[in-house]
Amino acid sequence: MIGFSHQTVAFDQFRLLVEKRLCDFGQLEPSQFPMTQREVVRGGKSCGFYFCVHGPRSVKLTAIYDALKKQVIYYGPDGIRRHSESIHVSLPQNCA
Repeated sequence: MIGFSHQTVAFDQFRLLVEKRLCDFGQLEPSQFPMTQREVVRGGKSCGFYFCVHGPRSVKLTAIYDALKKQVIYYGPDGIRRHSESIHVSLPQNCA
């Protein structure tokens, strides 16, 4: 399923949105499993973020935020692309 929406959100809200969507795909309860995030750097410049919810039995659900395209892509536990949406994120000061 691929959908599009145009909205601007703060980074903390965006992080919670990503966690909720990933947990929905994996049928997990949000905030019950750890979520890690890493900054994606290309050519020395920040270009996005990688998110991963670490579920039970080594299940991993991931999402990539492309800051240049203003798009987040969600992947299920099987690594298959599940959903994407356009979203404008107000990035923290140390990123961008």
